[in-house]
Amino acid sequence: MDLTLIVVLVIALALFFDFTNGFHDTANAMATPIATGAMRPKVAVALAAVLNLIGAFLSTEVAKTISGGIIKEGDGGVQITPVLIFAGLVGAIVWNMITWLYGLPSSSSHALFGGLIGAAIVGAGLQSVDFVVVLDKVILPAIIAPFTAGVVAWSATKLAYWITRRYDGRPDGRGGFRYGQIFSSSLVALSHGTNDAQKTMGVITLTLISAGFQEAGSGPEGWVVIACALAIAIGTYSGGWRIIRTLGRGLTEVKPAQGFAAETSTAATILASSHLGFALSTTQVASGSVIGSGLGRRGSSVRWGTAGRIAIGWLLTLPSAAIVGAVAGLLANLGPIGVVIDTVVGTAVVVYIFWRARRNRVSSENAVKPLPVQGRSEVAASGKVVKIEKVKPLKKERRRRESA
Repeated sequence: MDLTLIVVLVIALALFFDFTNGFHDTANAMATPIATGAMRPKVAVALAAVLNLIGAFLSTEVAKTISGGIIKEGDGGVQITPVLIFAGLVGAIVWNMITWLYGLPSSSSHALFGGLIGAAIVGAGLQSVDFVVVLDKVILPAIIAPFTAGVVAWSATKLAYWITRRYDGRPDGRGGFRYGQIFSSSLVALSHGTNDAQKTMGVITLTLISAGFQEAGSGPEGWVVIACALAIAIGTYSGGWRIIRTLGRGLTEVKPAQGFAAETSTAATILASSHLGFALSTTQVASGSVIGSGLGRRGSSVRWGTAGRIAIGWLLTLPSAAIVGAVAGLLANLGPIGVVIDTVVGTAVVVYIFWRARRNRVSSENAVKPLPVQGRSEVAASGKVVKIEKVKPLKKERRRRESA
């Protein structure tokens, strides 16, 4: 297959992955403000899309980690081919779609890394992967960052409720924090753009380097930054309501003070990691923050069953995406026919998942509201059970009888 054609195909697939990353990870920034009523759902995702777009232009450190760190390339290293990068993207996209279907906030980042690592090992051997960088920049942050964000969110929630303790007993749970959530969730969306959009920039840059169209060790070109920023912004605007439901209601009942604390902790952790070049999972950080805030509010409870499902998704993401990427890599090594098979099978899986999702549709209307009961909400349905009649006052009834 012509080298230029496969490079164009890889770039198109990478941008589609960036799109899935956007709607998969919208919940990281906007699940809690939607759940607390700080912002209307469609306004929230629109704001997140704009800030993801802006954030993508603020840094390229994470992109350099991917383009010249995890997979060895250039002088002194094994040069991964565009065909193998294509196979790795297939693995990442398939796993992203599967976890989206089940509403699991898994890591798009780890799906991408897993797919690339699996394809590289199959096509170029174990020596093509720099496992020191994987450990230092991917695995250790994946272990440390969610725990750190959770502790910070727990502390921030405790502090918020202590400062506002004179409002104990208010049913709205410190409703004034809703205004603060607009700022804190915006900061999360901005930080998400600085970290996650760069991962696709790094993949495209790695492809251009491996094809000889760009010098080894160089950063992403301007057009790559713009294309990736637009792709993740469009994906973010499309929603990702299934995962918004899980993070907004599935882990714990989020109050405004909790949401503010969780979002601030998430943003601080992601921005610090982006500055250091850590290819962090924003999903893991956001989930850790929500759990920490749930533990920090007295009387709140964490749904550990849901948390366990999410944790299993975290553990399975990198190896599962690696397996799919490895299988796709084996097929891709067959030549043009293998690339065609990968494309057809991958497209079929994505189309089937979208079709399956329509059977149990989650949208902005029902993402954080009770599910309908026979066409009506649970409250509306229960209202039909009990009929309340107005009772006339006793004095009026007595006068009516006397006049009769």
